[in-house]
Amino acid sequence: METMNQIALDLGVATLTLPGQEECGDRYVVAPFSDGVLVAAVDGIGHGAEAARAAEIAGNILKSRPHEALEPLLKRCHDELRGTRGVVMSVASFNHPEMVVTWAGVGNVEGKLLSRDAFSQPRTLLLSVGILGHQLGPVHPTVLPIKAGDTLIFSTDGVREDFDQHVNLNQSPQQLADDIMARSARHTDDALVLVGRYLG
Repeated sequence: METMNQIALDLGVATLTLPGQEECGDRYVVAPFSDGVLVAAVDGIGHGAEAARAAEIAGNILKSRPHEALEPLLKRCHDELRGTRGVVMSVASFNHPEMVVTWAGVGNVEGKLLSRDAFSQPRTLLLSVGILGHQLGPVHPTVLPIKAGDTLIFSTDGVREDFDQHVNLNQSPQQLADDIMARSARHTDDALVLVGRYLG
């Protein structure tokens, strides 16, 4: 979908709107900053126009402050989303000079970090309980070292949790996103898959 050599990330995204709805309540964000890039998958609660509106509000906040530490950034989203349906989301901040990614999630947007290294186990995002705009517990950002070829996958709850069982890391990020959506979409909710491969 997009190749962003200046921010060292190759991106693929697949979305599915719940049949009968005109707007998808699942959105993604890609926001470069001086040392890297922030990516996020945002799931507005429910579906339709109100879910899309909440997801858009959250996305605009992330785009306006991509350099900010994740804990205060999620808290800012929580405060700004009061009075909306709210969202759940997972966010990852790639820092290119330090070759690390910091990630955090609130709710049930699954996150996996996969490596082509045969000895590396997939790393799974630790999710905090809550709904931004309604209830926010402690947030637990985690910092992980990354290397060229490492692949981040975010998926909303319109995608089955076992989506990573047959992932082929030789595929491009867009092929991966499309393949996961084709195999694992539930078709009972909006769905989004975001794949970001670190280019090093």
